[in-house]
Amino acid sequence: MYVEKTGNELCVALDAYCGLIVVDMQEDFMDGGALAVTGGRRLIEPINRMVNLFDKKGLPIFFTRDWHPKDHCSFKDYGGMWPVHCVKNTKGAMFASGLFVPSSAYVVSKATDREQEAYSGFKGTDLYTMIKEKDVKRIFVTGLATEYCVFETVKDAINLGLDTFVITDCILGVDEKKANEALNRMEQLGAKLLKGLHLA
Repeated sequence: MYVEKTGNELCVALDAYCGLIVVDMQEDFMDGGALAVTGGRRLIEPINRMVNLFDKKGLPIFFTRDWHPKDHCSFKDYGGMWPVHCVKNTKGAMFASGLFVPSSAYVVSKATDREQEAYSGFKGTDLYTMIKEKDVKRIFVTGLATEYCVFETVKDAINLGLDTFVITDCILGVDEKKANEALNRMEQLGAKLLKGLHLA
């Protein structure tokens, strides 16, 4: 893989060791959902472009999702900080309408244990096992929300030794200040932030 910079834009040539993670693009996190990230639906189009590119090249794509039991510990009624959201098999837990999920994609369900919160796509899942099996060494991360599940997924990817890229025009935060702080922290940890990205 090579990275070429032209002005303020980057061109990245993908190779066989690249994979894409789409974090929690679910109906409950879209505008009008139970735990909406304002403007979340705007990510569908740019993420779909990334998914299409990786799919056409036959590169692995991993979609993470919250897949909570109805009495999950993260819900306010059970001592958590969030409203009820992404309860498994409900409309709110489904992937966002219009999101392209290829038949070849891998779906990773997280926070499925009533007593266990999981922001990262790696926590309590077999995501890393799948990544290793596909011989992925470089991960490109997109999705929601920047300062929560995206940040934790990126942090774990770096800690697991993956070369980690964050496509900044394919992520969105709940709070702009906290999201920017999370981006800075990801970069400090070793993630490469790509904006105005052209993948080839």
